[in-house]
Amino acid sequence: MYSIWVGDMVLLEPLNEDSFIMNLRNRFDHNEIYTYIGSVVISMNPYRSLPIYTPQKVEEYRNRNFYELSPHIYALADEAYRSLRDQDKDQCILITGESGAGKTEASKLVMSYVAAVCGKGQEVNKVKEQLLQSNPVLEAFGNAKTMRNDNSSRFGKYMDIEFDFKGDPLGGVISNYLLEKSRVCKQPRGERNFHIFYQLLSGASDDTLNLKEMCELLGIEQSVLERAFSYRTVEAKMEKMSTTLNVAQAYYARDALAKNLYSRLFSWLVTRINESIKVGLLFGLVMGVLDIYGFEIFEDNSFEQFIINYCNEKLQQIFIELTLREEQEEYIREDIEWTNIEYFNNAVICDLIENNQNGILAMLDEECLRPGTVTDDTFLDKLNTICAEHQHFESRLNKNSKFLTDHSLPHSCFRIQHYAGKVLYRVEGFVDKNNDLLYRDLSQAMYKATHSLMRQLFPEGNPAKVNLKRPPTAGFQFKASVGVLMKNLQTKNPNYIRCIKPNDKKVAHIFTDSLVCHQVRYLGLVENVRVRRAGYAFRQPYESCLERYKMLCKKTWPHWRGPARDGVEVLLTDCSVPTEEFAYGRSKIFIRNPRTLFTLEERRRACLEDLATLIQKIYRGWKSRTHFLLLKKSQVVVAAWYRRYAPFSLSLQMQKYFLGLKTTTMSPMDNSWPAKPYGFLEGAHTQLRRIFHLWRVCYYLWLFFQGGITDFTGQRVKLLYMPLPSSVSQPFKGDYLEIQKNPKYQKLNSAMEEKVLLADLVNKINRANGKGSPRLFLLTKSNFVLADQKTGQVKASVPLPDLASVSVSTQSDGFFALKLKEVMEGTSKGDFLLSSEHLIEIITKLHRIGTTAADRDQINIDISDEFLVQFKQDKVCVKFIQGGPKNGNSAACKRKNNRLLEVSVPSP
Repeated sequence: MYSIWVGDMVLLEPLNEDSFIMNLRNRFDHNEIYTYIGSVVISMNPYRSLPIYTPQKVEEYRNRNFYELSPHIYALADEAYRSLRDQDKDQCILITGESGAGKTEASKLVMSYVAAVCGKGQEVNKVKEQLLQSNPVLEAFGNAKTMRNDNSSRFGKYMDIEFDFKGDPLGGVISNYLLEKSRVCKQPRGERNFHIFYQLLSGASDDTLNLKEMCELLGIEQSVLERAFSYRTVEAKMEKMSTTLNVAQAYYARDALAKNLYSRLFSWLVTRINESIKVGLLFGLVMGVLDIYGFEIFEDNSFEQFIINYCNEKLQQIFIELTLREEQEEYIREDIEWTNIEYFNNAVICDLIENNQNGILAMLDEECLRPGTVTDDTFLDKLNTICAEHQHFESRLNKNSKFLTDHSLPHSCFRIQHYAGKVLYRVEGFVDKNNDLLYRDLSQAMYKATHSLMRQLFPEGNPAKVNLKRPPTAGFQFKASVGVLMKNLQTKNPNYIRCIKPNDKKVAHIFTDSLVCHQVRYLGLVENVRVRRAGYAFRQPYESCLERYKMLCKKTWPHWRGPARDGVEVLLTDCSVPTEEFAYGRSKIFIRNPRTLFTLEERRRACLEDLATLIQKIYRGWKSRTHFLLLKKSQVVVAAWYRRYAPFSLSLQMQKYFLGLKTTTMSPMDNSWPAKPYGFLEGAHTQLRRIFHLWRVCYYLWLFFQGGITDFTGQRVKLLYMPLPSSVSQPFKGDYLEIQKNPKYQKLNSAMEEKVLLADLVNKINRANGKGSPRLFLLTKSNFVLADQKTGQVKASVPLPDLASVSVSTQSDGFFALKLKEVMEGTSKGDFLLSSEHLIEIITKLHRIGTTAADRDQINIDISDEFLVQFKQDKVCVKFIQGGPKNGNSAACKRKNNRLLEVSVPSP
């Protein structure tokens, strides 16, 4: 069973070509178009827009570890940018793959990401805008629709972007390679010319441009151009000879001028762009981005495809040298145990093409420069003679007999077995395209144009500077340019994006296994995984490793005094990194698994945050202490002045305030209180009001119970206890049952040990139905008693010290609850819910007994329209509502549920 959804092919199990392709397919089917091989990014062209390049995605991958998030081209761009900015390492982004695999889009994504994460500012933004806007201009003039790609780059572009020490872009330089200028005159069936022609024609009139109008645009006389197309002047040893061109030669001259004019205009355009974005003196850090035509295998392959594929062979050679061969060689140099991995080295193919003595390009130049009759067939004959025994060269006419009967190999063709597969080249046009001749008459005619640009484009047409030396061939120039490019790339740290196209139809959601497998094979991706798995994903000199991670260990932080290798050993041991995850080289530490490195990076980030917090703490402490000392100094000055003047002013304010309180009335029914005069007295003002009110209430109660207020009626007592319920008009009687005279209660009276202060008939409320049962209520100084109305038998006798509080409502209902204190579990008698017509008198005498007794706590009076009553083990809510029974003027109690008794009170 193959592993699927693996983001890094290094973790793929089992590893073989089938599992590799299956993993790519599964990820592609779920819109996961990026996959890693260690630090190499595989990019599948989705042939549609995906929502994975938003500003939010840019922020998500910004300053994140390469392996921290799911594979993305932004992760590689961020890694390259941070290595350049933080480690001062020049970088290059090498984007390779077939035509139509998405290389141009990948290069634009890299540049847009770098532009988004680097610094801001007016000048920086201007540079970023210039760098980004150079792409659409060059694409218009250098890209075209082909059978395999609607926006195929028909030239090679390498851009060096220069940054300052902060990581802000300063400018850049663009190098272009081998524009396919033959497309100006002729395009393969089903393909188009360069985009710019269609863009210009979309806004032009329907008139056809003739030679006359062309001359007017160029600023050249028509007769001069006509003669240049009809005659050719040959100079040799101070002699000139003019010959008339036949029709074929005239067509050649016309096409040569068109191709050279467009090619030179394109080079001029690149130069103008460079002038606007160049830095001047190169002194900063550089990131190179290579976007160059991919490997091409068409039905009809000519000189252009041969040159393009040669360039891709060189790029593959760079990849092999830097990621495969160099990988193994470094382990040998560092004395690290290594399992040798066999891989195909395409240096033999590069040598077949570029060898200075017997390479194909050298033989082509030799044919172009030699005297005598030179044709494409003579060039092929030379190849058949010199390259016959080469294992990667095939021809029907060479000495190797095995190709004599190969009908797939025409006589006018040769075949090269490239790293990407076999390619059949038709030799027709090789010599002319390599010569790339422009007759001197045409150059001189263009130099005579009044348009200033023409003189810049054709400087060799200046009659005063005639150069009889033959210009270098196209192949020679391209080989030299590729050599310079390779040297440039080898000086930088490479970052690889390997682009793969999933199908040849340029449509979404189609994954052709055979096509993808072919690309995986010639890109050597499976071999790349094997090398990564056999080796170590990360290596770094001991000094750099110790410097970066020394804060993770107390023994190495802040300074390590011994050799760097010893410090790294102490560091890794202290961090508990498993020994199988690393190896010690002669000058470097090798770490096998990327996740081990990620763990170290996370711990380093946490340490840096702690260090930043410590620095902030010290700074804030210093700042706070400085501020405190300043405030303390100011406080001393202010306090000195305040102590000098404040006591006198404060004493006057307090005196005035307390004298104003003398006017407050002594009546507890008067709620008036003087206004608060000063803000600093707010707390004292509130407390004094509360204490004074309590005192005058107690004072009036004392007067009442001592007989000092002789006309105190029940109504006035009710006002004193605002807002106690019920209004009464009759005076307090005490014994409403005449218990001492009534023989019915003689036995009950004799059972009472103390004088009865109050005897009344009350209703005891039953929680089961809310109905009342008549009871005799007797109150003495020590307890209260509930007895049966008919028999006088005592039902309950409760000492007053066990009475905690009395609850009543705010309405005229006569209900009251006698709440007992909590006693030991199992002995609680429960509360009593009663109703009486003499509620005020009962509460008044209960309160009087509680306030005059020195050996017990005061009985609290709670007033609320909703309170709880404890019936043995359960608590029941008693709720009072307005709008009582229609058939009476008294309150009625009704059970609503197990936890609620509702008392309906008639509206006043």
